[in-house]
Amino acid sequence: MSNRASRVHPKDLSAIEAGEEQEPLIEKSSSPEPAKKAPIVSRQGLFVLMLLAVQNCFKNLLMRYVMKDQPQFLTSAAVLGSESLKLTLSVLYILLIQKKSFGSILQYLKEDRRNTLLLAVPASAYNFQMSMEYVALANINAALFSVLVQSKLLFTATFAALFLRQKLKYIQIVSLTQLTTGVMLCNLAKMATSSSSETLDPGMWVGITATLAIALSSGFASVYTEKVIKAQKGRTVQDQDYGLAYTQVQLALMSIVTIGAYAAFRDWDAIVTNGLFHNFSTGAFLSVASSALGGLIVAGVLKYADSVLKGYATALSVILTGILSRIMFGTELNAIYFMGISNVVIAVILYNGGEELNRYVCS
Repeated sequence: MSNRASRVHPKDLSAIEAGEEQEPLIEKSSSPEPAKKAPIVSRQGLFVLMLLAVQNCFKNLLMRYVMKDQPQFLTSAAVLGSESLKLTLSVLYILLIQKKSFGSILQYLKEDRRNTLLLAVPASAYNFQMSMEYVALANINAALFSVLVQSKLLFTATFAALFLRQKLKYIQIVSLTQLTTGVMLCNLAKMATSSSSETLDPGMWVGITATLAIALSSGFASVYTEKVIKAQKGRTVQDQDYGLAYTQVQLALMSIVTIGAYAAFRDWDAIVTNGLFHNFSTGAFLSVASSALGGLIVAGVLKYADSVLKGYATALSVILTGILSRIMFGTELNAIYFMGISNVVIAVILYNGGEELNRYVCS
């Protein structure tokens, strides 16, 4: 996005698009900054923390509930429905809350058309992630999914180092090592519970692979988006503060175009024969709405939640998902799983730690 057009930091775009609390990329600096006193978390900050955590937990559990019996509906239709709802709500926000005209949306898209086209890549990556969420949660429980998907931190850091030449900090290296250990432990825990039968469920490997593919795609999309925006840093459109809702419209439009093209190519016969939302249950429609609203919730609270708060929200979401998955679905959580989840939670908090903990590996 142009600097003056969207007023949105590139680190936040993937969070907005994915509908979840995405961890920020590693900031580049020529020298370590002096330590600052940690801010006191306000009541508003605590509300944001809970909102992010509960929303992400609810989305994972709802999707697991919908997919555990592996219903036969088009995942492309689910993604298309979610993005269409997000687009509709964003347009209504501009028209009814910001009191601006529909023409201002068209003007924004026209002025920033080059970036709009470039965002087709991260939009496609996001569509892939959404589709893979349905595959993953059809094959593994929400507790394991919520842990494994945090490996996006590792992929984001790797892509940032490769493509943006960004330097890792000591605390981030420690956290990524701990994250890897935690993910491996949770995989071992799942295999241990599955090995009570003579053969391991092949669907488990499908779910784990799909989850790691989500994390890989998330890391790539986040770094790509930042690279595109940094490359366009000198370009500006008309000096006007369009706001976050316009960015939402831009991202949703590109997602609709890419997932629509995929649906037409891959699922055209099924759509013509049975309709776009064939076999959709009430739960499936709720999962579509949850994904759309999740993106808008994150966009709305970004101004109140810094990276530390988002890290805490992610950690809390992982814990809540594990506990509620045990209560709602009877998910087996053994000692190895709790060792793994402890490592992941600590890793997420460390990765997003305060500035006083951050030092560069090399200056």
